[in-house]
This record gives sequence, structure tokens and C-alpha cells, in this order.
Amino acid sequence: MLTLVFCLRRRPELSREEFQRYWRENHGPLMKSNMQAFDARKYQQWHTMGGPDADRIMYSRGGSDDYDGVAVVWWDDLAHFVAATGTDDGRVAGREMYKDELNFIDLENSPIFMTEVGYEATGVGGTDGADGAASL
Repeated sequence: MLTLVFCLRRRPELSREEFQRYWRENHGPLMKSNMQAFDARKYQQWHTMGGPDADRIMYSRGGSDDYDGVAVVWWDDLAHFVAATGTDDGRVAGREMYKDELNFIDLENSPIFMTEVGYEATGVGGTDGADGAASL
């Protein structure tokens, strides 16, 4: 499984609440409408929580300013990602997503990268595979 991980910071003129609302109510549905063009398996938005408990955890590791959220998109593998984003529909969808990202994301300060599972352990009720990686 291949994932694209996008650690998001909001544009400076937006509050976290405004950013997360726009992301959830506008960008999320836009991504949903483009899932087929991207041949993506799954899309999730992970919205950063605020408050003293969240701040305590962040600062306990010497962290600096946090992200406003993380977007994650799943593909079967790199070949599916490359094939889908290389089609006319995939390129149109990519341009549409980028244009919308400019409305709410501080792109210069929002790292994006591809990942694959290197190790996974499961907790209560889960089962690890023989290699330590649970099936997804």
C-alpha cells in the first residue's frame, strides 16, 4: 500500500477553525469527486486537536508549532498512482485540487511525501502478520 501524506498548515489569515471547516466542507467533497480520476483507495483528513492536553503532548517532545491537520491518500502501489495521475482525467483532477489548496493551505510550509508501511503493530483485538505487519 502506498500513501501520500500531506502535513498541512493554514494560510496566515485563517483561524484553525476556518481552515478545518473549509477543508472538511469544500476540499473534502472535491477530493471525493476526484477519487476515481486518481484511482485512489481512500482519503482521510486528520484534524489537529487543540487544548492543554494536546499542547502538553506536542511540547513534551520539544515540538514547535504544530500542523493544522494531515491529509492521507491511499493507492494500491506506486504503479497505480503513476498510471492514474498520468491520465488526462488525473491531470485535470490534480490541477483542480491544487487550485483549491491555494485557498486555504500555506503550501510553502506544508510538507508532502509518499510513504509505505515499514512496520505495523496492532493492539487489543488485532492480529499481526508473520512479518510484524498487519494486513490492511
